[in-house]
Amino acid sequence: MSQANPPEPGCIFCKIVAGQIPAKVVYQDDEIVVFPDINPAAPVHLLMVPREHVENLMTAQARHQALLGRMLGLAPRLAREQGAADGFRIVINNGPDGGQEVYHLHVHVLGGPRPWKRL
Repeated sequence: MSQANPPEPGCIFCKIVAGQIPAKVVYQDDEIVVFPDINPAAPVHLLMVPREHVENLMTAQARHQALLGRMLGLAPRLAREQGAADGFRIVINNGPDGGQEVYHLHVHVLGGPRPWKRL
């Protein structure tokens, strides 16, 4: 079985997970930390981050399947708890062409009135 990836020293999400950078954590467990996006694109905009440094879905391995499933399974509860009563959107950006800005896998949970409705 593969070892967990170590934290990346320059990764902002690794620093948030380690408590080196403050964040308003709305949920955390042994594998996942969830906090509001610092630059929200919707009234509810959460970032779900695995504690393990995984660059993105393209580098995720088979051993990450359960973690990814837990993240997606947790999203509806957290979206509702944070005020997205009428639905939400999940976005995972991957690589430069996918719009990824922070190279630590993260799931965007966006809810509330749809600013993307025009798209």
